[in-house]
Amino acid sequence: MSSCRIEIYLKIIFLISLISITSAYFIEYGLGHQPCKLCLIERIPYVLGMILIILNYIFRKNTYFIILLMVLTFSFSIIISLYHFGIEQNFFKESGSCGLKNTMDIISKEELLKQLQEKTISCKDVTFRILGFSLTTINIFLSLFITIILTNILTNYEKFKN
Repeated sequence: MSSCRIEIYLKIIFLISLISITSAYFIEYGLGHQPCKLCLIERIPYVLGMILIILNYIFRKNTYFIILLMVLTFSFSIIISLYHFGIEQNFFKESGSCGLKNTMDIISKEELLKQLQEKTISCKDVTFRILGFSLTTINIFLSLFITIILTNILTNYEKFKN
């Protein structure tokens, strides 16, 4: 795995991340499917991955460390996605984070009524599917694929660095 191959893999991961984020925003704003809070959290690793790859190309230093950070980031993505999938499949109970917004900011009954009237998206409701798969399921596969590629790069980094 030469340095050139590492760059190719990072470009592929950047492209996957860019398509994932672009698709998420298109589905939200173009098609009108509102994401739940966990869906929004699941976007973070892709944005962080793109930022880390850009930083790698700007500074050309600490590639090993950046890849390690990306492994941790996408491992987090797998965990969050599996938890979200568990909620969708009723393996886990929906947490309070999927419901009302921050209740600490509510200081009057009018604000509470206003917040209750706003439509909140449940983490267990799947509003959009691609080929029968929820976006959370697709995210599990993408995050797992990226994590496997990055782990492979990391374990063979010194051996093939050239």
